[in-house]
Parts: sequence; structure tokens; C-alpha cells
Amino acid sequence: MPELPEVEFARRSLVRWFDGHRLVRTEADKKARTFRGAKVADFLKVKGALQSAARRGKYLLLAFSDGRGLVAHLGMTGKFVKRRPGEDVPYSRARFVLDSGDVIHFRDPRLFGRIEPAPASKLSQVEAVAALGRDPLVDGLTPEQLEDALGRSKQDLKVALMDQSRLAGLGNIHAAEALFRAHLHPGRKPTSLSKAEWGALAKAIDDGITFALEEEGDDGELDYVEEPGAPNPFLVYGHAGEPCRRCKAIIKSFTQGGRTTHYCPSCQPKHPKHAKQRSTP
Repeated sequence: MPELPEVEFARRSLVRWFDGHRLVRTEADKKARTFRGAKVADFLKVKGALQSAARRGKYLLLAFSDGRGLVAHLGMTGKFVKRRPGEDVPYSRARFVLDSGDVIHFRDPRLFGRIEPAPASKLSQVEAVAALGRDPLVDGLTPEQLEDALGRSKQDLKVALMDQSRLAGLGNIHAAEALFRAHLHPGRKPTSLSKAEWGALAKAIDDGITFALEEEGDDGELDYVEEPGAPNPFLVYGHAGEPCRRCKAIIKSFTQGGRTTHYCPSCQPKHPKHAKQRSTP
């Protein structure tokens, strides 16, 4: 499932593909679920050069020279792919035809992705985007800012990390990876973390994002770890039943907030001796 690093890779790909080219035509099924709540007709009007491509959390904000813009969310299986004219692309829900003849497809087998047209000047005001919390890559993230965003939450730590109104971009994969890197149990409460642990977690989030972006590289096509045959480069996510790379204990999993959480019971003890003991304010 695409999270901050994967969506950032998509943003960089779009910038590269549009560089030196203009959008001459958009195409879409007028009944496509991709445009639920929005007008397909507004999408079909978009033309011109890509003036800017921004990202906040898991959302892409695309502004074109004609003054129109698009907010795109990849959902669970959505991705942008570039193909030559006439190439068949299964599950292509929307298409961007460039002046070169190449076509950028929004491919989404499970139809959880969404594209919403909006004026280019108001993309950041779209409700879903305006509701997002701090973006670790765009805004930066200090230990103090992280504690300020999550510190008073009564949720489990991993669930709080995935709360997009608190911190934008992390999902099931990268929240689990950050907690493993920081030696923190996903079931800890944010109020139990020490200053040192907030520092470790902020660094782990940054390190995890950097690692994922380096794994994706600067070219090629975006692969999701859940896709058949795709490699799993992550340290803990998806490795239940396997030895921990750090201590060789067996990675475990449990259901948390409706999602499967992966963790190492040895590296990430739930009740470490140094944890703070205080009640939720």
C-alpha cells in the first residue's frame, strides 16, 4: 500500500515524465469510481504544462499551466505508469496523453484511489489535504514536534503514528518500521515515552523514509511489497515467523487498530525498565 515514500516516488516520476512536455488530452471512464464525489468533466478539461507537483502525506497536488489542478490519492493499489501509445494497461482508470504521444496511466486494480479536480491555486485547501498533520519530509520533524503531535494521544503508539491528522504520510508499513528502528513496542502509549525515546523515534521515521526512497531508486516503476513476486526489503513488516535481523528472535504479529502489526518481542519490549510511568494528562 502506498505511503509517504511511495507517493514521493510517484511525485518524482510525474515530474520526470512531464519535463519538457505538455498535456494535450485527458481520458477517463465517465462512470469511473476514481472520481467519486468529483466531476469527471472537470478532469477532462485539464491541459497544458505541469507547473508544479507537490506532495502532502499520501496526497499528490498537481498544478497545470491552464490554472486547473488535481489532487490524487493512490489508495491501496493505485500507481502512475508511463507507456507508449497503444499499449494495453490493465486497470487503467484515467490517462494523461502527452504531446510526445506517451500516455501516463493511473492504474488502480482495487479502485480505492481517487482523483479530485480543483483550481490549481486552491489545492492545499481541499478538505482532505487541509486536515493533514505535519509531513516529516516536507516540513521536517524534530523530537519536540513529534511529541507535540502525538504526545497527548490515548491511542497505542503505532495507531497514533498512523493518524494522518497528527502526522501525515505514515501507514501500516512505515509506522511498524519506525518503531522497530527505535526499539519501541507498537502497543506503548505515547505518554510513556521519554525524551530520549521521542528522539529515537523521530530519527527512526527519517531513517525509514530515506531507506525506502533509496530502495525505490530514481527511475523505473513503483513496486508495492504486497504485489505478487515483489521483494520485501523491510526490516520487520511482513516478516512474522522469521528471525529478527537484529537479535534472531522470532518476529511476531497481532491485530492493532484493524491492521496487522509486526514487531520483535525482544527488540521492542512492551514494558521496558526505562519507560516513564505517568498517567495520561
